[in-house]
Amino acid sequence: MQLVESGGGLVHPGGSLRLSCAASGFTFSTFAMSWVRQAPGKGLEWVSSILPSSGSTIYADSVKGKFTISRDNAKSTLYLQMNSLKSEDTAVYYCAAGPTYGTYNYWGQGTQVTVSS
Repeated sequence: MQLVESGGGLVHPGGSLRLSCAASGFTFSTFAMSWVRQAPGKGLEWVSSILPSSGSTIYADSVKGKFTISRDNAKSTLYLQMNSLKSEDTAVYYCAAGPTYGTYNYWGQGTQVTVSS
């Protein structure tokens, strides 16, 4: 069971990044997938989730309209398109998998996103 995030980096305010999370070792298509972030000195903050069957998406108010979560079940990959980035989006972004919405049984190692001029 493995989740590997990629795509993080340094971006200017107003810029965009696309995070990816490659999954292996489990039936990706049957799991709810989520992005969770942790800003420096703060606790974990749920960002977004996508359901396995319907593909329905849910977003935290702080990112609604800026971020888009998606999944490619054929590639066992989760994505997070992040637009209009602000300094407050600076965080380590983790992908997580669980059998149902709101569960996070498995975690990736995280990818750093830094928004700075």
